[in-house]
Amino acid sequence: MSRMDEIKVECYCGYRAEQTPRRFWMGERCVNVCKVLDAWLAPDHRYFKVLGDDGDLYLLRHDPYQMIWSLVFFKKLRAQEK
Repeated sequence: MSRMDEIKVECYCGYRAEQTPRRFWMGERCVNVCKVLDAWLAPDHRYFKVLGDDGDLYLLRHDPYQMIWSLVFFKKLRAQEK
């Protein structure tokens, strides 16, 4: 999967209606979000730095105007910890 690939994301909407990713799909592969490590706003996007249940690090970008989620960064962490 290359950078900026569109992905499917399932979110939790809290009482303030802010979407927080809970799991996402890259093709057929599902990754559950274990922890949101960071989140920030840009002028036209929201970003979420998350730790997946596979032990890897992902940066997800949400375009609230077009309702598109993208994977903008991926880092394999498990191999580095061994």
